[in-house]
Amino acid sequence: MPLRFVPITEENRREVENLQLFPEQRSYIESVPECLAEAEQTREWRTVGIYDGPTVVGFAMYGCFAQPEPEGQLWLDRLLIDRAYQGRGYGAGAVAALLERLPKEYGKDRVFLSVYDDNQGAIRLYEKLGFAFNGELDTKGERVMVYTVPRPDAPTEREERERAHDRSV
Repeated sequence: MPLRFVPITEENRREVENLQLFPEQRSYIESVPECLAEAEQTREWRTVGIYDGPTVVGFAMYGCFAQPEPEGQLWLDRLLIDRAYQGRGYGAGAVAALLERLPKEYGKDRVFLSVYDDNQGAIRLYEKLGFAFNGELDTKGERVMVYTVPRPDAPTEREERERAHDRSV
């Protein structure tokens, strides 16, 4: 069943606030109530529950900010999957679906996020999905990663390898 992204409202707020992480993951991300409080203070943030059918399995917070680039930066700032649903592909599925949706929704060709160096599981996931470090740190000391939406006319990785091979022969 495809994942659904449902805006946080009074009807689903409590169930989304009850999402839990493993204790060793709590230093990587604020609690959902903290994220929602921050989103209420900054109108650019959008918050969604991540649902598999009727079941909430995670939370995401994203938005587009005018700074530091004049045209703005699109950030996938918070993502968590409840500990009961981790290891089932929900994180990869949610990020992949958001990478498909957000650039179109905001008209941007890059998506930014930040991650702590010791969060190796998240780093592997993000790299697998096409994110790369850009050499910057965010205000909390997290390393910034960027995903660039592939151009429709851009060659595939296989085509690039074949071209490189042809040039070397």
